[in-house]
Amino acid sequence: QVQLVESGGGLVQPGGSLTLSCAASGTFKSIGSMGWFRQAPGKQRELVATITSGGNTNYADSVKGRFTISRDNSKNTVYLQMGSLKLEDTAVYYCNAAAGVGVGLVRWSSYWGQGTQVTVSS
Repeated sequence: QVQLVESGGGLVQPGGSLTLSCAASGTFKSIGSMGWFRQAPGKQRELVATITSGGNTNYADSVKGRFTISRDNSKNTVYLQMGSLKLEDTAVYYCNAAAGVGVGLVRWSSYWGQGTQVTVSS
């Protein structure tokens, strides 16, 4: 199985910065695309940013220019650098990763972390 452990959430003032990390561990052949999603109270979970194993990135329009996603394949870790934070960025942030598991025939599945709270407040 694959475990994703997030860290780095917390309380920050508007305009501030925060960096989230998510490390994948367990038994897997390969990690594919990784990403961050968020869910604010009363709202649906939404995509924040994704990054492929080759480094291609995709961002939600609401975070373009403010957030940067990156990964360290040697550590199976994805990062989310968040800057110019706004009140509306407050949410639980979830890490997601596609991982291939199995001996011989590799099966790909999507895995989620437990979430980390980011609160932007003055």
